[in-house]
Amino acid sequence: MKYAFYPGCVARGGTPELFDSAVAVMKRLGIEWTEIKKAACTGAGVLQERDLKLGDSLNVRTFALAEQMGLSTILVICSTCQGVMSQANARVKSDPEYLKEINAYLKDEGLEYKGTVQVKHLLWALIEDIGMDRLKQTFKHELAGLNIAPFYGCYIVRPSDVLGFGEHPQRQTSLETVITATGARVVDFAGKNKCCGLPILYINQQNALRMVSDHTGAAQDNGADAMVTPCPLCHLNLDGYQPKARRQNRGDKGNLPILHLPQLLGLAMGIAPKELGLQHHMVKTSGLLRKAAPKAVGVPQ
Repeated sequence: MKYAFYPGCVARGGTPELFDSAVAVMKRLGIEWTEIKKAACTGAGVLQERDLKLGDSLNVRTFALAEQMGLSTILVICSTCQGVMSQANARVKSDPEYLKEINAYLKDEGLEYKGTVQVKHLLWALIEDIGMDRLKQTFKHELAGLNIAPFYGCYIVRPSDVLGFGEHPQRQTSLETVITATGARVVDFAGKNKCCGLPILYINQQNALRMVSDHTGAAQDNGADAMVTPCPLCHLNLDGYQPKARRQNRGDKGNLPILHLPQLLGLAMGIAPKELGLQHHMVKTSGLLRKAAPKAVGVPQ
């Protein structure tokens, strides 16, 4: 299968280490992809609150670009992109007149969306398209000894009716499945499916920081060495604001590393930490890397 790759804004801006690590991992997996070069931002849900039709039009344009490339699956590495695009796709596919109206806007570019595209996060593609057996074949190190907490965030788990959970129930525990495949231990905690706090950061910073503190603190209290998320916006908030949040709400330093999903995979694949961009995090990952001290898979110890 070949994908139309949509990295999204944040992976090209605020978290470039996500883009680099995702590309490195996809190369190891032999995934074929072509980036959608002319695509716009999804609107991140914020634009849709102000002008739903404009937000949907931007996403339908991206779907039409993928169709123009002859590809039917858009691969994303951002949970927010997954959620926003999935909702837009569901709306236009269920309302032919609405799709016709939006296609009229796209006509000047020679674009028309025929409704053939699906949007799929790399996390889901690993399980549904690649498969755990093939994924494990690319691993050079077993991350035994690491305790990893999953953090889904909002957009990759809700609304579940447009995210295909009925047809693909394994998506509900997809992060746990991938963490286990690396040899690490899953650290469960109550906040893994809750908001990270970023959407309210600039209107209610106190509550936003409390959410960061609650999530990272609970995971660490349960024994986590790190947290992994499929959302770069969650990463920005949980990583960038963690020291301040923990200091204000728990009186500690807040030193739980927040990994992008491809970074966790890359460590298991034996990709150098620098290539994965682990040196760019606000919360240092050096302690995590020392604890990992990955043992080569298949080599007697």
